[in-house]
Amino acid sequence: MISGNERRFMEEALRLAREAANLGEVPVGAVVVRHDVVVAGAHNLRETLQDPTAHAEILALRQAAARIGSWRLDGCDLYVTLEPCAMCAGAMVLARVSRCLFGTTDPKGGFLGTVGDLSSHPALNHRFEGVPGVLRDDAAEVLSGFFRALRDRS
Repeated sequence: MISGNERRFMEEALRLAREAANLGEVPVGAVVVRHDVVVAGAHNLRETLQDPTAHAEILALRQAAARIGSWRLDGCDLYVTLEPCAMCAGAMVLARVSRCLFGTTDPKGGFLGTVGDLSSHPALNHRFEGVPGVLRDDAAEVLSGFFRALRDRS
């Protein structure tokens, strides 16, 4: 069961994902929350920036670190609409986030339990909680609707 705040934060990530879709980006949105306040939010910009690292999570983590004034994001939660990939999950380990709450799993690249799990790898120096399925149906629909529209245009 998710709390009202968790719902609100994931809804903000979904709003950002829809913004990404409007730009022709794969619709993934992410927000970083500290003490129940959104400190950063971003969506995918890989196509726009022609940058393979411009995932929503990476951009939101960078923004949060700049706003907080530290790369250590202790006490921060990251909400994202799609299960993070290995790069993004690794960045969360390095940033020392507390939790990552995500909408839908990624069967081809998810690294918070689906393909692998970097959130609790015993060899890494930090572990964080991964919380799957937060507004799962909404997150899945944003993605499937985007790809359905792409197929229809082809």
